[in-house]
Amino acid sequence: MKQQKSLPRSLTRVALATILILLMPFLAMQFTDQVNWGAIDFIIMGMLIFGTGCAYILLTRSLSNILYKAAVALAIGSTLLLIWVNLAVGLIGSGPNTANLMYIAIVVIVIGGTFLSRFTINGMERVMFITALTLVLFAVIQLLAKTNEFTGSSVTEVIAVNSFFAILFAVAGLLFRYIKPRHLPGHITKIEHQQVNDF
Repeated sequence: MKQQKSLPRSLTRVALATILILLMPFLAMQFTDQVNWGAIDFIIMGMLIFGTGCAYILLTRSLSNILYKAAVALAIGSTLLLIWVNLAVGLIGSGPNTANLMYIAIVVIVIGGTFLSRFTINGMERVMFITALTLVLFAVIQLLAKTNEFTGSSVTEVIAVNSFFAILFAVAGLLFRYIKPRHLPGHITKIEHQQVNDF
């Protein structure tokens, strides 16, 4: 009951945090021409930030395990950062191109894998490592396709960008690996044991 009462309060905090974050580019637009956001930009980023915050609240509100919360925060935060940067300036080169469109697959893997794993610890660990390996594969594909020759791109950028996000997701995977099952709520450990018995 207490968790049910605290949920609206947590979601309200997420909404307020979203507004505060969006205020930064809005205020920056009043003083410089370097920041030029339209209504669509604010709507998209607002949805992304609010959705990310809500996902974190829903996934961690019944847990007190610090490692689990850190792993979820890193996984969700890394996905948000990847989307944000890709929409803002493009991860590889500048503007929309085939290399940047590839990263849609990363979002699909993270979200789809999370649901397919039924939010279990072992499942989330595998999803994070698969995501990290996919980013390494992306770097190889992009170099073979010579995307480093795109405007604003380079070999260093291709390797650095993919390595950066691969490390973030790999660290999240390691955090999930070292979570102690006994520190998790009964309904989660029950699902974990059920999956093991299924195999």
